[in-house]
Amino acid sequence: INGALTLSICGEHGGDPASIDFSREAGLDYVSCSPFRVPVARVAAAQSAIRSIKAKQPVTKVD
Repeated sequence: INGALTLSICGEHGGDPASIDFSREAGLDYVSCSPFRVPVARVAAAQSAIRSIKAKQPVTKVD
């Protein structure tokens, strides 16, 4: 793997919430989408980041 390469997706896939989640899991550097899809893409990216953080937290037992 060449660490100098930047990997991304663009177009309609770049604004699709499922594709954004996949891109994060796959380690892509960024996604690009049309301007009208930016709000949806930003929310999807934030939700994906939150899910990733929660998945890494240990589950604590509450008595």
